[in-house]
Amino acid sequence: MSAPWQPRRTTAILVLADGTVIEGIGLGATGEAVGEVCFNTAMTGYQEILTDPSYADQIITFTFPHIGNVGTNPEDDETSNPQQETRVRGCVLKAQVTDPSNWRATQHFSDWLKERGIIAISGVDTRALTTLIRENGMPNAVIAHDPEGHFDIEALKRKAAEWAGIVGADLAARVTVSEPYEWTATTWDWPEGYGKLDVERFHVVAVDYGIKRNILRCLADVGCRVTVVPADTKAEDILAMEPDGIFLSNGPGDPAATGEYAGPEIEKLVRSGRPVFGICLGHQMLAIALGARTKKMKQGHHGANHPVKDFTTHKVEITSMNHGFTVDSASLPEGVEETHVSLFDGTNCGLTMTDAPVFSVQHHPEASPGPQDSHYLFRRFAEYMERARA
Repeated sequence: MSAPWQPRRTTAILVLADGTVIEGIGLGATGEAVGEVCFNTAMTGYQEILTDPSYADQIITFTFPHIGNVGTNPEDDETSNPQQETRVRGCVLKAQVTDPSNWRATQHFSDWLKERGIIAISGVDTRALTTLIRENGMPNAVIAHDPEGHFDIEALKRKAAEWAGIVGADLAARVTVSEPYEWTATTWDWPEGYGKLDVERFHVVAVDYGIKRNILRCLADVGCRVTVVPADTKAEDILAMEPDGIFLSNGPGDPAATGEYAGPEIEKLVRSGRPVFGICLGHQMLAIALGARTKKMKQGHHGANHPVKDFTTHKVEITSMNHGFTVDSASLPEGVEETHVSLFDGTNCGLTMTDAPVFSVQHHPEASPGPQDSHYLFRRFAEYMERARA
């Protein structure tokens, strides 16, 4: 005789700023956290996504239902600054997490989340939540986990409604490194794993607004020894290092806020004549430094299946994306050309200066997770540095 049916016990909730309450089963860290809810459509790479500093102060809804089934391992974290002050606040899952089934797994997903202070809720209708975000935009919310199921719903509603949000927030200052460091590790290759730069062709200074490790590895793959510096490093200090090129990294928050202090320094770096390459937040702040504007998106782009048209190669690439702000194409000044656009909504995904070796893209060519269609951009950067030497 089977056991009698028992109602599911609510041990986690997601409370949206409009008062909507979503119940589920908690895992990971306990307590509560406030953030902006977005959705990510990637089918792989949940560990890389959750350790990407660009997701600081966000709660990620995974549209793929089976998250956590391959466990976690210490090699796949993407943050290069584990001590960062702010990070992803939580995640929302459809299916309950199973025990890991993968030869590289060293830790259960729930234990991994708990170690990092990330609250998760499972058993949620993520399709309905994704539809809500598509229709109404990314809401502010509180995610809470209590194994006993005790929640002060009204207090959580007030907390979600009163949170200031990401617009106007300089989150890069809270995820960047405090001291410069050197990077020489290359990308993962079966069966050896991560490699080491053997022949140094270039010295690149990377400004860390929330840089991912695989960006650094991709730079090393094309022969770059990378010096990573804090977000507020002055242009004269960067140029004093005599780099062959300058890289502007991805990162979280409002580009207009970070651009208040980063924009003038980027402008000086551009005027130096050295090749400059930017990705994501680095792309947006390069645009600001050149005189363009950025704006908040309704639902953003978060996933590993985004088609982008490259006008320089006349090809369509499937790309990895993670951003909630975009460059206003109409604001690009004379001397700056649009090189890439999203085929989902036509928003800007790349720019180049017509009279200088300066370019950037909105998407993530390093992938991790995602397709590697855009890896050629790192080779393009290397070609720019090679030409600059001639």
